[in-house]
Amino acid sequence: MSKLQILFLSLALLTVSLAAQAQNTAAQKGLQEVQIKTSAQCDMCKMRIEEALAFTPGVKKAELNVETKVATIAYNPKKTDVQKLREAIAKVGYDADEVSSDPKAYEALPACCKKGGH
Repeated sequence: MSKLQILFLSLALLTVSLAAQAQNTAAQKGLQEVQIKTSAQCDMCKMRIEEALAFTPGVKKAELNVETKVATIAYNPKKTDVQKLREAIAKVGYDADEVSSDPKAYEALPACCKKGGH
């Protein structure tokens, strides 16, 4: 193996190790993770949803994948629950699993953020 191959292999192993350690740390802190399907359309939606979740008590991390429209949320189950997380998303104008968006918040969204906007 060349030095370059060894370097790339070492970096790959380090990345996998750090990712596994981060997951273990979340579990050790008593966090749970949930995935919620949303009606997000674009990066503005991503920003709006992630910000709403960031201000939700008990949420430690939230990330929305715009392509799949799925928000992955790490949260403390002693401070919040999945239904409250869905409601936080709905309050800013987006569907969250079976919870429909707040009608007033939905109407206030830019056209590109509404269903079929892209």
